[in-house]
Amino acid sequence: MHIERMTRGSWGKTLAYFDVKTEEGFTMKGFRIVDGNDGLFVGFPSIKKDDKYDLIIHADKELKDKITVKAISYYHQEMEAPIISQEDTPF
Repeated sequence: MHIERMTRGSWGKTLAYFDVKTEEGFTMKGFRIVDGNDGLFVGFPSIKKDDKYDLIIHADKELKDKITVKAISYYHQEMEAPIISQEDTPF
């Protein structure tokens, strides 16, 4: 599994959007890095339904932690890349 197509920017508390590609060739889109009260975390893809957000992709804690470590590490490595303005959107 690896991080693909990370788009950095500033959309409120969201700092980046990215995709995850599995070794089997599946690409899961719509992950985001969020600047929360306790630091950076990964938000999994979700859909708003009746004023609530439901996760589209579920994972156990071990996999969530693995994705979080990879994504935040990748985000910090890419800090040298240009930042997109708020008017631009990744989707």
